[in-house]
Amino acid sequence: MNGILVVNKDKGMTSHDVVFKLRKILQTKKVGHAGTLDPEVDGVLVVCVGTATKVSQFMMAGTKTYRGEVTIGMSTETEDAHGATVMTKTVESNQWSEAEIAAVCQSFVGRIQQTPPMYSAVKVKGKKLYEYARAGESVERPIREVDVFSLAWEPETLIYENGTARFSFTVTSSKGLYVRTLAVQIGEALGYPAHMSNLRRLGSGVFTLAEAQTLAEIEANGPNLQSIAQALRVYPHVQANAHIAKLVRNGVVLRESQLPFPLTTPEVVVYDGEQALAVYGPHPTKSDAWKAIRVFQQEEGE
Repeated sequence: MNGILVVNKDKGMTSHDVVFKLRKILQTKKVGHAGTLDPEVDGVLVVCVGTATKVSQFMMAGTKTYRGEVTIGMSTETEDAHGATVMTKTVESNQWSEAEIAAVCQSFVGRIQQTPPMYSAVKVKGKKLYEYARAGESVERPIREVDVFSLAWEPETLIYENGTARFSFTVTSSKGLYVRTLAVQIGEALGYPAHMSNLRRLGSGVFTLAEAQTLAEIEANGPNLQSIAQALRVYPHVQANAHIAKLVRNGVVLRESQLPFPLTTPEVVVYDGEQALAVYGPHPTKSDAWKAIRVFQQEEGE
């Protein structure tokens, strides 16, 4: 069994829980997720099965889309609704106009800097940040840059209640965005402590929530597996003739004339008909050559 499975993960489950259950449902050990989704977050979790595990690195590199909710007026130590309260500041009703909130959200579109939350799996000096946090230790956290492609809030969801305000927003970004931290940053830009009070992943790479299956649906109806070619469809691609296909299957370095793409193209997928053979990229030391980044084993059902 080989292919990409788009799972609609329930809240309360870790990504590892999903993989564990799928191994039992699909009766195969070769199952892995392409990017962790926190237990308190539901929505799209891309899972690779069989030989499709070889594309997980490309799935993780894709864009992500989330629908989140920010609550303004209270911050927490985990930057989400599950942590202890750190700071509060009363928000008055009708504190901001719709235009003010829209302008703040728009200010985060583009390349932004974030400091990862202390309760995260980012490693510093060989330890995960949450290990330092649980031990009550402080450590300098690395500043990271991420690209936010769009960020739109939903005015109809704005609610003022009990000295706080909350609203929903949809964000599409490169990998590595901490939506929890983005919620905190939105609050800070509006002059208040804040935290992320809800989050759902709507899309990961080319896959969306509309095509996702719950674990119950997979168990009852079987998996809707998608091919490696479908997973890589947004990448530039080239068709190989019989001679080139044989070379590609063996991971042979190719000259630029054999793959008609400029060497400025980061990655290109080589196909044999409708089947993806490999991902190639510019050779690190040879200026006129392409090197195999990942070769996919050819098997029936892929």
